[in-house]
Amino acid sequence: MRAARIALLCLIATLPLCAQLDPATLTHQQLAELPWKNTGQREQITIFGDPTKEGLYGVVLRWPPGTGTMPHTHPNDRFVAILKGTWWVGTGTNYDMSKTVPMKAGTFLTHTANRPHFDGAKDEEVILYVVGMGPGTTVYLK
Repeated sequence: MRAARIALLCLIATLPLCAQLDPATLTHQQLAELPWKNTGQREQITIFGDPTKEGLYGVVLRWPPGTGTMPHTHPNDRFVAILKGTWWVGTGTNYDMSKTVPMKAGTFLTHTANRPHFDGAKDEEVILYVVGMGPGTTVYLK
């Protein structure tokens, strides 16, 4: 009985090694394998599309501690998933990071088009996944 359990566990443990995916159907990469591009105070990976052109895009943004944005808007809705860290968000045109609300990893946000907001990473690195329609411009208000 014990030998059968061990054999079953060994079989289950090796199943992922046997599985093969059709690369014409599905591709995959680990975030750590993708090239980060420095864009000033943050780094970015473009997952799909081109945020500077019309059409759907997806980017991953890495914000170091102590960085963020002044009040701004976007011309299109943006959908944000916090992958790592705590992202602090505020609404309106009066920049005051003491009046932001913490959004922890696993939170999904919608930045509604043309509505002013500001946000940032306070004490830890934050990684965000952003999906939107391009061009994904940012219009700073001050």
